[in-house]
Order: sequence, then structure tokens, then C-alpha cells
Amino acid sequence: MSDVRGAGPDRWALHHGWTLRAVPGPQLPAEIDGRILPATVPGCVHTDLLAAGLIADPYLDANETTLTWIGRTDWVYETTFDRPTGDHHRLDLVCAGLDTVATISLNGIEVGHTENMHRSHRFEVGSLLRDEDNTLAVRFDSAYRYAEAQRDRLGDRPNAYPEPFQFIRKMACNFGWDWGPTVVTAGIWQDISLHGWSTGRLAEVRPLVTLDGRTGRVELHVAVERAADHPLTVRAEVAGVSAEASIPAGQRTAVLTVTVDDPALWWPHGHGEQHRYPLAVTLHGPDGAVLDEWHRRVGFRAIRLDTTPDAHGAPFTLHVNDLPIFVRGANWIPDDAFPTRITRDRLAHRFDQAIEANINLLRVWGGGRYESDDFYDLADERGLLVQQDFLFACAAYPEEEPFAAEVAAEAAEQVTRLAPHPSLVLWTGNNENIWGWHDWNWQQALAGRSWGRGYYLELLPRIVADLDPTRPYWPGSPWSGREEIHPNDPAYGTTHIWDVWNTDDYVKYREYLPRFVAEFGYQGPPAYATLRRALSDEPLAPDSPGMAHHQKAADGDLKLRRGLDAHLPEPRDFDDWHYLTQLNQARAIQLGVEHFRSHRGICMGTIVWQLNDCWPVTSWAAVDGDGRRKPLWYALRRAYADRLLTIQPRDTAQPRDTAQPREAAQPREASQPRDGGLALVAVNDGGEPWRASVTLTRLTVTGDPRAKTTLELDVPAYDSVTVALPAELARPDEARRELLVADAGSDRALWFFAEDRDMDYPAAEYDVTVEPTDGGQRVRVTARTILRDLTLFPDRLDPSAQVDEALITLLPGESATFTVHSAAPLDPTALTTQPTLRCVNDMQGRAPY
Repeated sequence: MSDVRGAGPDRWALHHGWTLRAVPGPQLPAEIDGRILPATVPGCVHTDLLAAGLIADPYLDANETTLTWIGRTDWVYETTFDRPTGDHHRLDLVCAGLDTVATISLNGIEVGHTENMHRSHRFEVGSLLRDEDNTLAVRFDSAYRYAEAQRDRLGDRPNAYPEPFQFIRKMACNFGWDWGPTVVTAGIWQDISLHGWSTGRLAEVRPLVTLDGRTGRVELHVAVERAADHPLTVRAEVAGVSAEASIPAGQRTAVLTVTVDDPALWWPHGHGEQHRYPLAVTLHGPDGAVLDEWHRRVGFRAIRLDTTPDAHGAPFTLHVNDLPIFVRGANWIPDDAFPTRITRDRLAHRFDQAIEANINLLRVWGGGRYESDDFYDLADERGLLVQQDFLFACAAYPEEEPFAAEVAAEAAEQVTRLAPHPSLVLWTGNNENIWGWHDWNWQQALAGRSWGRGYYLELLPRIVADLDPTRPYWPGSPWSGREEIHPNDPAYGTTHIWDVWNTDDYVKYREYLPRFVAEFGYQGPPAYATLRRALSDEPLAPDSPGMAHHQKAADGDLKLRRGLDAHLPEPRDFDDWHYLTQLNQARAIQLGVEHFRSHRGICMGTIVWQLNDCWPVTSWAAVDGDGRRKPLWYALRRAYADRLLTIQPRDTAQPRDTAQPREAAQPREASQPRDGGLALVAVNDGGEPWRASVTLTRLTVTGDPRAKTTLELDVPAYDSVTVALPAELARPDEARRELLVADAGSDRALWFFAEDRDMDYPAAEYDVTVEPTDGGQRVRVTARTILRDLTLFPDRLDPSAQVDEALITLLPGESATFTVHSAAPLDPTALTTQPTLRCVNDMQGRAPY
């Protein structure tokens, strides 16, 4: 036990001396039965078994499949400690997070029982403590057994996977997902400690921060817990302004308001500074002594969500400080299936990767967890907006007890906990559950049983309105705004686009004209070094055993192949397949983002599925499970840049005529046939006008110009300009041999008139030089022919190696420089030949495998 006492209550962390043992059962392996292991707290059973060398790493090969017994076993954590010194009215055992069905005993006496991973618990234990050798035990019953018992009691309900995750308040993706392993955890996963206090303590501090013109306001709602019925005083200070309120004997709440004139504002990154102010709240006893303290940093900003119906349906436009923000977002899943392995430094690195890719919002997806304090603090610090789902995903959830009470308590605690964070701008009720009820054949299977509607449309909006009316609430993702409109109607609110990937080619993105795309994605494998660390397959192949196990999506490999067949040459070996599937992922998402951004004003946001992975897997992520950037990351950086130049087909998407009647349960696919024309679209998400000369050239793949013109761009701040292109540019003489190039200084857009599989490319030819630089090498490539999507993969030579750029198309005579950082210099020959350095047309004329 370590003493972390400060002003007010004394706190002692109970993080040392823990042991772990399994409760005997039919599934328990003989080598585990009777063993008492050292346990790490916070932690979980899986990581303790790994540390003891008793299980294989579930992230490697197919080891995951041999470890399902862990989630079906009961476990006991135990430690001993001495009673802390000091004179306190109360000694409380505080459990910040127990995963999940836990019984807590002190000196053989049960003090509490929990059934929710997503909330904390506090138990008064002073009368049970001895001076020495107190025994604290936490027994975790099998999450499977609990969930299956609740399912049997309440009646089954449909979900996306054959697991009972909706019958327990636990991280749903622990039960496996189409990108994640099945590792059903148990353990003391957050802090556990003793709190000693007297007279009173701050049970809850909930700051509601608003901005009215140039006046900032912090309305502090304070609740206290009492050990003695004395008058108390609560004081608050922020930005040099203070306020005070009395809490008379017998009362437990107070409201204080602090007004700050002309505060420096908090802005999303790219739009201004992230100013924050320390906020201090202190509780004082009748003698003026400090009984408790609470400290956070808050930012003054105004949040508004515009969903006012218009000629195109109803928008979904986020305003920060009265500025409409085009959301360039990514979905966030837990960065590791074992959350205690996620450090602040790891989160900071992931956030840096997001910001470097020009992402301005992370949506914390509803099948994971409410993220750590570090997560939201880093988002505040870096200016990343956060959309937070309540934790419901892809299933019909029961609304009976004990779930209704647990959900209410969990939601109230998390809304209160996250209230200080300026980065948090939107609460969302669930992921895809309202859509599922409409379209996934749930209604007959439910036979009238509850499925979660009461949570999303009644309970959760009431909790947010009561506890944090400063932030908007949206019942679901997707959601159209009204129950009489199909929840995934692209013309209203938010939409998810999954026919692309599941059934259709990615060019179908151009048939949509959505108001806000909250999910869309395309798969690609992880980096080569990540595969080689995780898999022992020899040789690697798209369908080798480890590759197949680390592809969790239904028919995932068939969908990858369908995408390749539509666009790219036939791969001749695994190295080709790996490059081309990663490339196709990047192209799919870049096409979608550029199309949606080209309709800025009607569409006001895209949230790509997904930024990150939790283990090494073929998935939709831009950053793989080992933290390596996939080619998609580089494509996102380009497509999400403040200034976007893109060539788009004209008239491929039109808004719905909202005057026409429609059936409420039918989603819309907004589409019109192409007219064969092209348009140049310039999008400016910056705060200054963008003025540039653009040279447009239709030329052959050998570099011969066929048509050329110049135009002047003048794009206002936070706006876009569309210019129809003349026929001599938009219509090729030989589609297989021509492309269109738009150059505006450092900004370039390309349009190829045929798919790569059909292009008459010359075989790739280039000159290359390698020279040392600080911490790595500089690789300069000069094209003698066109080089389509030239990419360098230095991790094939050194797992630590990274490169600064990817997916560069060079015309004959052009050059590009790649900067490679690695732990040691890489062999120049290996660095500049296949499969490390490659482009699409280096496969020209070679037979597939």
C-alpha cells in the first residue's frame, strides 16, 4: 500500500502485493489448477497469465482460439494490507473499475457486488479493518456465465455476432468483433484505493462551461457526502475569478457560478489555440479547514449542432464558437484489447498520428469503453474534437433490471466525469442499433421484447439534458433526426455507408450526397513487419493459416479480391497482393473523402472507419495494431488537408427532392447517371482565402500533352469552388493511355481515364540515389517513365523503420524524395528494389500467380 495523501482526504493506493488464482472448474487446464500467481493491479487475468508464462500470446498466430477457457473461469484476486494511520471519520474502499461481475470481501465479510465494468464503486469499510494483516479479496465470476444467464432469463435478442455481449455491461468488443480478438477479460482494471476523510467530501463536481458572446461562464454543480452534519463552504476559482457558496447542515448540494470576461477561447486544432484555465474547487469545514479539493482544466468554447431542415433534407453541422466545422474525422476503437497496456505516451503518439493525418475529430465508438482521463486530457491539449458514444453497439439491448439501473448510473457518472473537457462536443446514444432494428430483421425475432429504444430516445437524452445541457445529444449513429424518417437516410442527419465494402465497388461513394458520413471504410492488411511479428506462416499467403485467422470480417478476403479485380492488375505473388490491397484501401477512402468534401456545404463531415487497431489484423484501420502507418494514413493526410484540389465527375450525385413522398422505412440512394463531364473542385478549410493559378493538362502516360489550359482559383475561407472543365480536357483520345493533371503549386490532382488494370502503362523505369541523413537515409527517385503510386516500405528491412511519404505518382522527368528513419542504416540496394520500393506499373507485362 502506498500513501498518496494530499490536501483533504487521505488516499492510499492498493496496487501492491496482489495474487491471482483460478476457482476450480471443468474447463480449467491442469497447469493452472491450484496455482497462485503474482498479479498486477490495475491489470487483468490475461496479462497476468502472460507475465507468468502460462499462456501463449493471444495476438500471435491462432493462439486466441486456445484461450477461451479464461472467460469461462472464475478468478480471485487477493492482497493484504495494514490499516492506515490517522484519525478519520470514514475509511472507504474505492474501486474505480472492476471487470465485471465482482464480489468484494474484506476479512471474509462481503462488502459489495458489482456488475458493470463502466462505473466506479465506493464502500465504507472502516469498521471492518484490523490494525494489521487485512485481507482484501475480489472474486470475478465468469462474464460468459453471467451474460448467458441473463439472456436465458430475459429472452435472447439479436446481435451482429454469436456472443452474449449485450447481456452484460462490459466492453462489447472483448467478445470479438470483425476486427478484434475474442479475449473475454476479468480483473481490477482501474485504480483501487482506500480513502480516509472526515466531516465531508466532494462527492461530485460538475462544471457546465458556456460562452455567451465574449463572456465565459462556469456553472458548478457540487454535491457533498457527509460524515458529520456541520455547515460547509465550497469555493471555486478560475481565471482569477472566484465564487463561494454555503451548504447548510442537512443539505448536500450547491451551485456556484463564475463569470469570466473576455476569456481566451479553446479552438479545434487548425482553427486557433487550445486555451485552458485551471479550475479549482475546495470544500471547507466550519473552521475553514480544507476538507477536500478538486482540480481540472477547462476551456471556454461554444458548441452548437445545426439540424434545421433545408432544401436538401436536414443538415448535421457542428459549430464551434459560431464557426461551422467540416468534420474530418476517424472512428476510434480501444487501442488494445487489454486496456491497462495503453499508456499516456501511447495515446499521445496515436493522437499525433491523427493530427498529422489532418484529422480533427475522433468518434469513440460504442462497442468499446469510455476512454481514460488521459485520452480526453490529450484531446483537450491537442485540439482534437471528441464524439462519445454511449456504450451500445450492433445489438438489441434489454431494458429490464438490472440493466436499466446500471445504464442510468453508468451514464450519469460518465457525463459528470467528462463534463470539464472542451474537446468533448457530442454524445451519441448508440452505434447502429436503431438502424439494426429497422433493417437487420430484428423485429420478428424480438417478438415485442425491449431492444434499447427507451435508452436512446428517453433515458440517455434526459440524463444529458439534466446533467450537461451544454452539449448536443444525438440518439444514434446513424440517425436521421426523427423516428418517421429512416435512420440511415443520407439526406438527414448522420449516415453509415457499408454497401461499399460489403457488396459494391468503392466508386459507388460518388452516388451518395450525404449530410454527414459517420462511418465508411475499406479494408487492407497491416504492415509487413506487423505480419511477420504476429504470424509464423511459411510462406505468407492471403489464405495461409495465420493470415486467415487474422481476417475477422465475413468473406473479407473475397471482398478484398473483388476490389482488386475491379481496379488493379492481377497480383503475381504475396508481395504484390500485400501492396495492392493496401493501395486499394487507400484509394477507396481517398475517393470517398474527396467526393464528400467536394460537396462541402451540403455534406459537413466524414468520419472514416477507422483510425486504429487493437491487435495485428487485416482491417479498416489507417494505423495498424503495432502502431505502423498503412498507406491509407498517407492518403488520409492528403485527402484531409486544409486545401484540397480534386477532379470529380459531374452530376454523379444529387440531393433528394424533399417535396416528394417516401416510405419511412426506405433508405435513399441519391444518384444520377454520369454525363461524361469532369469538374475541378477546390476546397478550402482554412481561415484565409486560397488564391492560385491552376494548370490543367491532359497528357499521355509517356508525358506528351494533348490539351492544356490555365485558370485562376479564388476560394474564400471555409468554402469551395467548382469549375466545369472543357470537353478537350475531360474527354481523352485514348482512355487507356491518358490522364488529366491539375497543378496549383504544391497542390495537385490527378484523373485517370481508365482503371490501372486496363491502362497501357510503360514498364516502370527510374533512377534512384540514397544518401545518409540524421537518423536515417534520403531516397531520391527520378522517373524516366510514369510511376503510379510509388511507395517505399522500409519496415520490410527493419521493423523500426518509417518513411515520411507514400503513394506518389511521378510523371516522366519528375523526382520525389523519401526520408527514411531507422535504428541503423539500411542496405541501399534492398531499399531501392522490389518489394521495398515499388509502384503499380512495375508489374507491367508480368504473369499473375
